[in-house]
Amino acid sequence: MMAGIKALVALSFSGALGLTFLLLGCALEHFGVYWPMFVLVFYILSPIPNLIARRHADDTESSNACRELAYFLTTGIVVSAYGLPVVLARKSVIQWGACGLVMAGNCVLFLTILGFFLIFGGGDDFSWEQW
Repeated sequence: MMAGIKALVALSFSGALGLTFLLLGCALEHFGVYWPMFVLVFYILSPIPNLIARRHADDTESSNACRELAYFLTTGIVVSAYGLPVVLARKSVIQWGACGLVMAGNCVLFLTILGFFLIFGGGDDFSWEQW
């Protein structure tokens, strides 16, 4: 039980660190543009296909079409989250320094989301399904 609490604290710390990078990319005085905040939509959307697939997938098969579609959609959402700051920087809407901070925030936050599903998605007595 204590290992689960430590993992939850570590994941919340890494989530806060990733959001700090995102906010620094927007709020620093010489960047000052809040367009990169639209990446938050991708953070919210990224776990949804896997949550739906886990509800509807059979665990008896090694390869499942529902799960494969969820992985494909999740990959598209994650790639879009990395692509949005690059497109904004190429069009000079944001500066490249802000793009780098948003990319760092993307790395940290998507690894945090992945870590959450790896640690708490096992279906045992300490899983996210019971929350």
